[in-house]
Amino acid sequence: MASYSSICCLLLVFMLVSCTRGESPYRFFNWNVTYGDIYPLGVKQQGILINGQFPGPSIEAVTNDNLIISVFNALDEPFLISWNGVQQRRNSWQDGVYGTNCPISPGKNFTYVLQVKDQIGSYFYFPSLAFHKAAGGYGGIKIASRPLIPVPFDPPAGDFTILAGDWYKKNHTDLKAILDSGSDLPFPDGLVINGRGSNANTFTVDQGKTYRFRISNVGISTSINFRIQGHKMLLVEVEGTHTLQNTYDSLDIHLGQSYSVLVRADQPPQGYYIVISTRFTSQVLSATSVLHYSNSAGSVSGPPPGGPTTQIDWSLEQARSLRRNLTASGPRPNPQGSYHYGLINTTHTIRLQNTGPTINGKQRYAVNT
Repeated sequence: MASYSSICCLLLVFMLVSCTRGESPYRFFNWNVTYGDIYPLGVKQQGILINGQFPGPSIEAVTNDNLIISVFNALDEPFLISWNGVQQRRNSWQDGVYGTNCPISPGKNFTYVLQVKDQIGSYFYFPSLAFHKAAGGYGGIKIASRPLIPVPFDPPAGDFTILAGDWYKKNHTDLKAILDSGSDLPFPDGLVINGRGSNANTFTVDQGKTYRFRISNVGISTSINFRIQGHKMLLVEVEGTHTLQNTYDSLDIHLGQSYSVLVRADQPPQGYYIVISTRFTSQVLSATSVLHYSNSAGSVSGPPPGGPTTQIDWSLEQARSLRRNLTASGPRPNPQGSYHYGLINTTHTIRLQNTGPTINGKQRYAVNT
């Protein structure tokens, strides 16, 4: 792989040439990846920090921005970051997946060069090697529409990111060893919201105003249900696509998914539970945060509101209710290739089905076998 200095020189030349052509803006990030003590479930663990943070720093960009993300690996093992949902057009080697990206060796640096071409919306990044995701290293990504491009809802008074999911008390190396032995993972020890357990996060709102919540399931093994006590949620975006604006009391968010909802602070001023709970599990885990009205001195009271547990049909009906907003102005797709799928004659259909066979006494996973 090219040295860090040679990459920087090439980038400098590229940017000087690009600026004369009116290229989209550049945003620069310098990240140092280290181990550090974290306490997601109240127990000291070895976590993966980015610039000393868990979760890692947010990336905020605008459609077509160029992102230059320099990552220094201070761990004692190779490391990669994947950008969940961010399209890599003709540059798959930037996607941070082993096989397309060379791992960043301990003590070495790699600079990701991405362009969020024709994209908007809510995403997240996470480490993709050696089960590092179970130790942290993830963070949110927000891509705003370019100025003067209409968005199908009024600008919210605030914008919150919620990174939620299951969590294990075991070190990520122990969990990796369990999988490498051919066994299933144990049941999670709990759920976390933005890296912390119940009631550890507070989101403050002003009464009468509307706020955007970007919710991502960054967990390892379980789907979750998300809800806010006493408040409706207007779904406006799913992973970069504006949706028809349906209202929900709660939302199932499966592994890797990201949703955006608008929530109006239209209830009496007090504290309200923000709840996540596991779906399709015999034992139900939950975690809470607090939606706090700024004009209230009170806090949450009583039990958190319950949600669906094992109802599969309920979740399927919710999924069927999601519809793309075809009249919304969002990204500006290049009118080529995949955007003309509807004009291509279909000659062969392939159905994909995942399976979990036991091979030589070990649990394995496959597609169409």
